[in-house]
Amino acid sequence: MTGYRFNTVPELRVGLGAAAQIGELCVQLGVRRLMVVTDPGLVDVGLVEPVRAGAASQCEHVTVFSAVTADPSESVVLEALSELEADRSDGVVGLGGGSSMDVAKAIAVLATSKQKLPDLYGVDKVAGSRLPLILIPTTAGTGSEVTPVAVITTGKTTKAGISSPVLLPDIAVIDAELTLGLPSHVTAMTGIDAMVHAIEAYTSFIKKNPLSDMLARQALTLLTANQRRVLSHPKDLRAREAMLLGAALAGQAFANAPVAAVHALAYPLGGHYHMPHGLSNALMLPAVMRFNAAAAEAHYLELAALLPDDVGADVEGFVSWFELLIADAGLPTSLSAAAVPKEDLPMLAADAMQQQRLLVNNPVEVDESAALALYSAAWEGTR
Repeated sequence: MTGYRFNTVPELRVGLGAAAQIGELCVQLGVRRLMVVTDPGLVDVGLVEPVRAGAASQCEHVTVFSAVTADPSESVVLEALSELEADRSDGVVGLGGGSSMDVAKAIAVLATSKQKLPDLYGVDKVAGSRLPLILIPTTAGTGSEVTPVAVITTGKTTKAGISSPVLLPDIAVIDAELTLGLPSHVTAMTGIDAMVHAIEAYTSFIKKNPLSDMLARQALTLLTANQRRVLSHPKDLRAREAMLLGAALAGQAFANAPVAAVHALAYPLGGHYHMPHGLSNALMLPAVMRFNAAAAEAHYLELAALLPDDVGADVEGFVSWFELLIADAGLPTSLSAAAVPKEDLPMLAADAMQQQRLLVNNPVEVDESAALALYSAAWEGTR
């Protein structure tokens, strides 16, 4: 046995209406001037106002920064930081999907640091502390509310990650009521994203550990048992809470046993085609699992036993189950169906080689030729 380190959020609050307790949480953390970081879509559907009002019941000042975009750029982070400093906010809430929570993490660190944003990119590059931080997801997917990672778009087609335990929030809030009304395609993509987190954590090559294994198994059990239910019965709060909890458990798992080739190959797809992260993961998952089967067969079969259906005694049944789940959700099942030009595949393979931070975790080595073969298999799609 080898030693391992496991970090996670100090407090996780789960329950319907838990987000309405934000004022109480601000008091707990000593926050008087709060910034809520979110996106304009959540403002439009009315999810932000109850959180703002709840915070205002206890805080002397609450400001809402609602300019977060998908795949947030450095300029969005700096704009949010400027507003935070102007308002003299002493605490941050990230409310939304991974993009809003990632921006909240970044500005909570930058507000107390002499470091510039580019100084933070990489693993354990954050020096010092951060402002009090609360994260509230509105999608069951990224697990960002319990991970020490923030991903920022650094150029037209490039992203960089900040990975540090400092980014773990003080409190994460799981409130299924916030996911009601989520479009079905978003529910589908984010659910698959969370499943990928669980699968890749369970097969992570370097830092796989028994705590992450336990969390990944429970996450996959919850997610696979409830994904179809939330798509067919979108108002089922019990199923939605199970999905949110599953996403959080998967987030805790991969925060300590990092993701690998699925994510590494998904990032160039998001960068070049502005493809939602959950979709890019779904498109790469079957090809990567087949590629990894030689080294990860035993682990895949252990996970296969957790699925709500019997998939047989081989890896192909396990992979095919996810292919069918993706297809039944109405998502494209190949890069060609997602309008990725075939002539771009060599470029994507070259770009994927920049993701060594993730590729080192894959149970089978992925070089550029292997990446190209994986993109080619994903372009062809379901066999």
